[in-house]
Amino acid sequence: MNISEFGRKMTCGAGILSLMDDLGQAMAAGDTIMMGGGNPGHIPALQELMAARLRRIADDSDLLRRMIGIYDPPSGEREFVQSMAALLRREYGWQVGPEHICLTNGSQSGFFSLFNLFAGRFGDGTCKKIRLPMAPEYIGYADLGLTDDFFVATRPTIDLLDDHLFKYRVNFADMNIGEETGAICISRPTNPTGNVITDGEVAELDRLARRHDVPLILDNAYGLPFPGIIYTEAQPFWNENTVVCLSLSKLGLPAARTGIVVARPEIIRALTAMNAVINLAPGSFGAMLAMDMVASGDILNFGQQVVRPFYQAKAAKAVAGFREALKGVPYRIHKPEGAMFLWLWFEGLPVSSLELYDRLKARGVLVVSGHYFFPGLQGGWQHSRECLRVTYSQDDDQVAQGIRLIGDEVKKIYGC
Repeated sequence: MNISEFGRKMTCGAGILSLMDDLGQAMAAGDTIMMGGGNPGHIPALQELMAARLRRIADDSDLLRRMIGIYDPPSGEREFVQSMAALLRREYGWQVGPEHICLTNGSQSGFFSLFNLFAGRFGDGTCKKIRLPMAPEYIGYADLGLTDDFFVATRPTIDLLDDHLFKYRVNFADMNIGEETGAICISRPTNPTGNVITDGEVAELDRLARRHDVPLILDNAYGLPFPGIIYTEAQPFWNENTVVCLSLSKLGLPAARTGIVVARPEIIRALTAMNAVINLAPGSFGAMLAMDMVASGDILNFGQQVVRPFYQAKAAKAVAGFREALKGVPYRIHKPEGAMFLWLWFEGLPVSSLELYDRLKARGVLVVSGHYFFPGLQGGWQHSRECLRVTYSQDDDQVAQGIRLIGDEVKKIYGC
C-alpha cells in the first residue's frame, strides 16, 4: 500500500501504539498481570454513581436524546461547559466563562490539536517545537507532531533520597528557551514518574512562558482540580497564558473519552474549529454522565475523599512490595507523589529496559520500558535505558504477584 508521509508517521511503530496494543491483547487474553497501561482501577463508589446516573438518563427522554440523539456544538455539551466554568470561578476564582472551555474526544485528541496549533512549520518559514521542561514525560506525546524533530526536552536534576527513593526536578539552569519554542508543556503529576512539580516550579515556568510569549500547557489528567490523584502539597494554577488540560478518564471514565481544555478564548476558538473539522463535535457521553458532579462541585470532593485515598493506599502497598522484592538489587523508586505509577530505576542495569520488558512479558507481567518516555532529549543518557514504568491501579493480589515476578527477574539479571 502506498501511503502518505502523514500515514507513515501515524503508523510506524509509535510507542503509544505498542502500549495500547499490548494492553488490549493482554486484557482480551485474560492471562497477563496488567502493570503496563494507564487504565484506572475500578472504584465501586464511582461505578455506583455512574449506574444511578445512567438509569436516570435512560428514564428521561430529554436527557437520553441529549446523550445519544443530537450533535453538541464543536466546543462540547453546552450545559456541561457552563457548569465547568461556574465551578472553576466559584472554587478557585479563575476568571473563566464558557468561552474559555472546549471539550475534546479524550486528552490525546486534545493534545494532537494543541501541539500542532503551536508547533510545526509556520507561514514565515520557521519551525517551532514543543518544549518539555523535563524528560521522562508522557509516552503519548511522542508521536503527535506532524513534523519531525517536534520536541525539545531538558534533562532533569536528580535528588537522591533515603529509603531507595529519588526525585526529578526541573533543571532551569540548562533550559535555554529560544525562538524555536512554540509552547511549553508538562504533566502534573507526571506520567510516567508520579512526580509533582512544585508550585514554585510552576510559577517559574509561567514566568518563562510569559517572557518568551509562548503558552504554558499543564497536563493535569491525573491532577488538579480533579481527579486530584496527588499525595503532596500542590495548588491548582491557571491564567490567561496557561492552557490547563483535564480529563474524566482517571476519575474512572476512560471509555467516555472526554478531555477538557481551559484556555483564553482565542485558543478555545481555534480548538473548536479543529474539533469541527476533525470530529464535527465531541461526544456527549462523558459530559452527560459527569454533569451532576460538576454542577454540584461533588467532583472535587469525590476526588479528594474517594479517588486519591484509593490510589494512595495502592501506592504504599506497591512501594512496600518492591522494597521486599528488590532487596540486594541497586534500585531506586521515584518518590510517589501522584498519578497511578511507580517509576523504577535500576542503576547499571546489565540489559536494556526494553529487554527487561520483553523478559517480563514472557513471564506474564506487562510493564512499559522506560526508553519510550524521553522525547526530545538530545544525546544519549544511560539512565533512559535503566527505568521501567509500572502501574499499581489494578487488583492488589495481581499487583503483588507481578512485583514478586519483577523482583525475581531483575535479581536474575544482576546475578543476585
